[in-house]
Amino acid sequence: QVQLVESGGGLVQPGGSLRLSCAASGNIFSMNGMGWYRQAPGKERELVAIITSGGTTNYADSVKGRFTISRDNAKTTVYLQMNSLKPEDTASYYCNCWRNGVVYWGKGALVTVSS
Repeated sequence: QVQLVESGGGLVQPGGSLRLSCAASGNIFSMNGMGWYRQAPGKERELVAIITSGGTTNYADSVKGRFTISRDNAKTTVYLQMNSLKPEDTASYYCNCWRNGVVYWGKGALVTVSS
């Protein structure tokens, strides 16, 4: 079993920054990658950013140049640095990881961008 716990969400003003963290524990050996998705009220969950086991990153067009995904050397924690936040970034942010086609999800962290 794999457990993912997100932290770092909260309320921030437009133009501000937040850093999300996701700590993975349990049977996390040989994960193929980790990532962040988000879901705004009334909308479907969408990709924000992923990082593969080899270090390749991919971003949604809407966050390129503003968000950065990274991880620790042990590959057990993934981060999402979010800069220049916009009201449309308001959503619940979910961490995930995957291995051989099986995807694991965290419970989410709420990010609210509002003045």
